[in-house]
Amino acid sequence: MTTSASDTLHSTQTELEKLVADLRGLMASKDLDSVPEIKLLRQRLDDGMHSVRDAAVRAAQEAAHQAKDAARAADRYAHDEPWRVAGAALAVGALVGFLLARR
Repeated sequence: MTTSASDTLHSTQTELEKLVADLRGLMASKDLDSVPEIKLLRQRLDDGMHSVRDAAVRAAQEAAHQAKDAARAADRYAHDEPWRVAGAALAVGALVGFLLARR
């Protein structure tokens, strides 16, 4: 689970970096230099992209942290209550077997 959360975080960061690069490329276009407000607009877009990137990274890190916490809690429960886990697995398996046998 850690690997997939890490992969998701890396993928999100990569996509955001591409978006930022595309926006910067567009804003750096010499055709836009004739517009007087372009410097202010470039700064606002750059600041906004930094904020979005930081927020997305924080959200992905928090999601990964919550997933790890949930996995640890499930692991602790399985170790503390092995017979309950085994019983629940047996019940689910029996139910699935019963439903498949009816087909």
